[in-house]
Amino acid sequence: MNRWTRLFLAVVCGAAVASVYAGQPVLAPMGRDLGVPVGALGRFVAAGQLGYLAGLVLLVPLGDMLDRRRLIAAHLALVAAGTALTAAAPSPWTAFAGLAAAGAFAVVVQTAVAYTASVSPPAERGRNLGIVTSGVVIGILGARVVAGILADLWGWRGIYLSLAVLAAVLAPLALVLLPADERPPPARYGQVIRSFGALFAEPVLLGRGLIAFFLFASFGTLWSGMALPLARAPWHLDETRIGLFGVAGLAGALGAARSGRWNDAGHARRATGIALVLLLASWTAIGRLPWSLPLLVLGVVLLDFAVQVVHVGNQHALATAFPDRTSSAIGAYMVFYSLGSALGAAATTALFDAAGWPGSTALGAALALCALTTWTLTTRRPAPTRTVATFFTCGNEHTSVEATVPGPKDGRKT
Repeated sequence: MNRWTRLFLAVVCGAAVASVYAGQPVLAPMGRDLGVPVGALGRFVAAGQLGYLAGLVLLVPLGDMLDRRRLIAAHLALVAAGTALTAAAPSPWTAFAGLAAAGAFAVVVQTAVAYTASVSPPAERGRNLGIVTSGVVIGILGARVVAGILADLWGWRGIYLSLAVLAAVLAPLALVLLPADERPPPARYGQVIRSFGALFAEPVLLGRGLIAFFLFASFGTLWSGMALPLARAPWHLDETRIGLFGVAGLAGALGAARSGRWNDAGHARRATGIALVLLLASWTAIGRLPWSLPLLVLGVVLLDFAVQVVHVGNQHALATAFPDRTSSAIGAYMVFYSLGSALGAAATTALFDAAGWPGSTALGAALALCALTTWTLTTRRPAPTRTVATFFTCGNEHTSVEATVPGPKDGRKT
């Protein structure tokens, strides 16, 4: 996997995830055009998210059965179809169907991540995952900035039409640019789905999944709630200026793009712990939003840097723990991500309405603390080990047996 392959896969991830998040800045004009009342605008977001959740369960496990390179191309083509249907929608239900389809096949992101892990040498896996997954955060945050610009030029339909064209171009390029992905003989789909469900009982996946749940709930608390106080006194910012805060998030995420190297060097646990401490600290700056925009920008950079570092570390750990079921493991992990993002988005608006931005800040910090606590409890270092060799004689045979047993806990020599 060379530099251009990594960059191409990052673009694939960014384009796919943008199809789920691009509509958030333009919900109001979408609703006016399609006759959807203000109280029901959340259905546009819900349609994409529900489609994405269905894709995680039903489509991502296909990566453990089929050629992932062809699967990436096929899913991109279907993302293009879903976004094109949304762009041409004459009614709300047509738009909901298009968004649900685009969301379902946007799980090409997880297939791309699993593909990256499978074709990367172990010594470069973290580095490659760091670059490829940076496209996810770029897609989530960059979609807010680009959507505002395109909406001013071509309206909300122009956003989805542009995404459809981009995905349609990327689909055939995937077959040309990506290295071959040799797969074992395919298992039956039912077996793969049952195996997918069993993964949730695996301690490694459960621990990393819970970290992701709290991590992205904290992330969603910021990005789903920040626009509310910025649009009010004393700032009174319009949608375009609010969208520019996504640039600060991009800076933080891109700053963590090389974090995969820390995993390759054996510093994965330390890097994750430091990043979670930074996540908690970021809310100290974010909480100053009503009084200081520079501190808010600092907090946004720290938060997105921390989220990306932890996210890369989690996926690196899962790819290492489940080398034969990487697609299913990452898909199961992303279920926690999806649920956490939804929780943060729903809770922050309710708390802001009841307690203002201090309430949202307390929620984001509490979720960050939960993520740090979960990391402490579920990723403890294993006890040191020592090898004991025992020799015995049976007749004329001389045999040696080696066993690895836990070493002393107090550090004494044995």
